[in-house]
Amino acid sequence: MNDYYKIRINFSPVNSDITDLAAAYLGEVGFESFEPDESGLFAYINTALGEGEKLAHEVLNDFQIETEFAITQEFVKGQNWNEEWEKNYFKPILIDNACVIHSSFHKDVPKAEYDIVIDPKMAFGTGHHDTTSNMVRHILNENLHNKLIIDMGTGTGILGILASLRGAKEVIGIEIDLPAYENALENVSLNKVNMNLIHGDASALEGLKKADILFANINRNIILADISKYARALNENGVMMLSGFYEEDIPLILSAAREYNFEETSRKVSDTGWSALRLQRSTNQKSL
Repeated sequence: MNDYYKIRINFSPVNSDITDLAAAYLGEVGFESFEPDESGLFAYINTALGEGEKLAHEVLNDFQIETEFAITQEFVKGQNWNEEWEKNYFKPILIDNACVIHSSFHKDVPKAEYDIVIDPKMAFGTGHHDTTSNMVRHILNENLHNKLIIDMGTGTGILGILASLRGAKEVIGIEIDLPAYENALENVSLNKVNMNLIHGDASALEGLKKADILFANINRNIILADISKYARALNENGVMMLSGFYEEDIPLILSAAREYNFEETSRKVSDTGWSALRLQRSTNQKSL
């Protein structure tokens, strides 16, 4: 079982923009899971990737926001992460009475048309976070029959699994984090769906067939950095479904998307401000 460093970071001052950006920067050096709160956040990193506290200091010393931070570290011995999720975090969730998400250890599971089994371990994406549930709602409203889907930053594989259950012709999930990629493989097998997985980042898009729809539930900074790659990976009528950012970030996302002739067709915004956009390429597209 994998051992982890549990890093505690307190910010002063602190707000959601600061914790979101910190998570984005830390994710780029291998931190896997984040738990923000009113004072800062917890971040987890596999001990094989180095001393977590030192890595966090190196990343945040370059932080481009005026805030002070304090970091402490705790060693977390490898354990049965399914048991930890069951005890502390993960309960069955029913979304719009159409999709139920639960783990293999759950006994009392609501009935729904789409039943997804997720054993999350340390990977993000159980459906409980508003970004994931917003994306699930977009997917439930989309005709996926005979479509080619790419799920960028697939995490547990939950969105790609739902796409396959809803009739997609082919689903490809791409995940840069190795433990998350391995967890997605397990979840695809649990759900007995046709979904291919690639261990890599957005550069893996270059060798793939043009897709009909691309999901990216990641974060604002990565989406803005990689949106040109997403656009090139889609066909002339392609659709992007994007999440991992707040409602106030939507103008930034739309401005970047319009550079590649994508316009908003619908949005989901939760009570906490987390948002998900559906964007479609306009017919008068410019050359990519």
